[in-house]
Amino acid sequence: MNENFSHKIKKAAVIGGCTAAAAGLPVFLLAPGKATKRQKAPFYGRSFAHRGLHTEDKSVPENSLEAFRLAGRAGYGVELDVQLTKDGQVVVFHDDTLDRVCGVPGKLEDKSYDELKLLSLCGTNQRIPLLTEVLEVYQGRGPLLVELKTGSRNRELCEKTYAILSDYPGEVCIESFNPFIVRWFRLHAKDIVRGQLATWPKDYGDAVSKGKAFLLSRCLLNFLARPQFIAYRAGLRPLGVQLSEALGAMNFVWTARNERAERGRDAVIFEFYRPQLRIK
Repeated sequence: MNENFSHKIKKAAVIGGCTAAAAGLPVFLLAPGKATKRQKAPFYGRSFAHRGLHTEDKSVPENSLEAFRLAGRAGYGVELDVQLTKDGQVVVFHDDTLDRVCGVPGKLEDKSYDELKLLSLCGTNQRIPLLTEVLEVYQGRGPLLVELKTGSRNRELCEKTYAILSDYPGEVCIESFNPFIVRWFRLHAKDIVRGQLATWPKDYGDAVSKGKAFLLSRCLLNFLARPQFIAYRAGLRPLGVQLSEALGAMNFVWTARNERAERGRDAVIFEFYRPQLRIK
């Protein structure tokens, strides 16, 4: 074998290796975590009431005990949001600030639970509940989907939420927009099915940089957490998200407001209409 021919073979091998690596990179970035059929079964095909079965006129407020009680009676799964109070209590509330739902200024994480429980939800007699109170009211009547909100004490939120959920007899999965929160569950709570929440870049607003919004919107950080489902905003899904689903991720949609949004989904997070208890 002459030297020139040997050099060509080596060059071809390097090019081939680089090409293979480049072709495999999307799979590495986007591949979901594996979930067994038993793990998927409680959530596959289910309808989750977004922040409970609250009403558009706010007479039953979002993330209220009454909203979760009604969802349980109707047989729906529920989706809810958790975050930490100033004194380390895990409460169920969506926004970072209190103005939209409670009508007062300030951030939730700057208030103690004793301060928060005095506030009204949407002018009703409902109050901001503890996660433990929601679990007691809901009583495992369906699967529970817990979204962990990003804050200043994410690790503490993960640890305390997991400790509470570990004592709950019902079926539970978790999700977050923050892949590092989802990653915590991958590393420390492998028994809980985990999901990555995502949406189009413009929806992230000023919360993250444009570059990070692009990565998050395409689920290109899946390698950090290996989520077992992707919960994407209703509408078209980017190619990267579709590839992750093709590789095995369950396909959840939020927030569906009519039956059209259910098509082709493995589970639906809904509000302001009544879907079938199972969408498939």
